[in-house]
Amino acid sequence: VQLVESGGGLVQPGGSLRLSCAASRRIPNIDAMGWYRQAPGKQRELVARTFSGGYTNYADSVKGRFTISRDNAKNTVYLQMNSLKPEDTAVYYCSVTTMNYNYWGQGTQVTVSS
Repeated sequence: VQLVESGGGLVQPGGSLRLSCAASRRIPNIDAMGWYRQAPGKQRELVARTFSGGYTNYADSVKGRFTISRDNAKNTVYLQMNSLKPEDTAVYYCSVTTMNYNYWGQGTQVTVSS
């Protein structure tokens, strides 16, 4: 299974981007789908995650600005990012967690700069 992210790029502060992550095939028994990010010199951190039961959680730094959603029929998870700040600059990775395995995408760069 491959996870392919898209939608990253360069955006000005206050702007918006929508990231997408599509799985190459259906993944059974998904526990959670999420987005993580890693800025230069920092550890990878959770941005947002959605669980199969419907629960979602967000990092405090993105609450109210980012929204995670999923389309199970398309095996896709999205991250809508609004009111972007320079400190949101990072490589964003999607992740799919099952009982037995954790899948990762290759990452997509998001740069917030004027």
